[in-house]
Amino acid sequence: MLKINIKKYLLCSLLFIIIITGCGKKDNKNEKQDDNNQNNIEEKGAKELSIINPDSNSRPIAVMINNNYQAVPNHAGLQDAYIVYEINVEGGLTRLLALFKDKNTAKIGSVRSSRPYFLDYVLENDAIYTHFGYSDQAKNDISSLGINNVNFLIDAGSWRDTSLNVAYEHTAFTNIENILTTATNKGYRLTTEEKTLLNYTTDEIELNKYDNSIVANNISINHSTSQNTSYTYDNNLKIYKRFVNNNPHTDAITKEQYTTKNIIIVRLEVYSNDGYYQNLNNTGVGDGYYITNGYAIPIKWHKPSRESKTTYTDLNGDEIKINDGNTFIQIQPINEQLVIN
Repeated sequence: MLKINIKKYLLCSLLFIIIITGCGKKDNKNEKQDDNNQNNIEEKGAKELSIINPDSNSRPIAVMINNNYQAVPNHAGLQDAYIVYEINVEGGLTRLLALFKDKNTAKIGSVRSSRPYFLDYVLENDAIYTHFGYSDQAKNDISSLGINNVNFLIDAGSWRDTSLNVAYEHTAFTNIENILTTATNKGYRLTTEEKTLLNYTTDEIELNKYDNSIVANNISINHSTSQNTSYTYDNNLKIYKRFVNNNPHTDAITKEQYTTKNIIIVRLEVYSNDGYYQNLNNTGVGDGYYITNGYAIPIKWHKPSRESKTTYTDLNGDEIKINDGNTFIQIQPINEQLVIN
């Protein structure tokens, strides 16, 4: 009996050692896996936005860009803007409002005069507004709203590129250094405590995961019978190439076609009080689209007042996240044709 008990004892001891050793190996494996997970989290957290520095408190600079058919071939500097608004003006044309932050762009323009509703988008970005003259209403509103502006009609900081074969009114250009110098001399605040307008993320947003998403390889946005903006998706680069009236929209300095990562379309009423100057019904709530990476989803825009930021939500009411990259915000008359396919 004693001999049998010893064998049982030795067998149990051996099994106990195997179990303990096995558990130790499993724990080591789990520890390594936990370490890898932690490293992945740290690497993900270390990824930073490329379009802007979220830690920078530099105040944005907004520049009024001429978009007349004579001016388009001579556009310069838009590739450095992190947001560009396109909005109707008189005569069926549009103008652009380009926003720059922490850039040192050497040539921007051509610069043109202000219209009052552009001020709403200057305000929502807490930007220093750069323009060349204004309409009477824009002049009054700049004063009454207390907007820090650099007006090349009276302020230093612009030059005329007379080498261009265009009318003199389309030849005014500037750069970031000149704007900041003039803004400093005028005593303007150069920093901001405001959050950025858009809800950027470093995670790649794929809109095809939404139930209501549609393919968006080609986008055609009519602003009037004479002004069309369109985009074509480059699936390899995951960006949209921009066209004006079916012609590639290129930079006069780099000779490269302008591209964008994101397109936001805001559809609203554009009207005229006097049969000439335009105005917008841009406060309240309205419809639009967010487009990125070859897909589009319907969205709602919300702007409670002229001074407040526009927020963009999906149809569930959640603020949309915007892919890391530049954005063109197309503010389109609601009665004009929009094609997304």
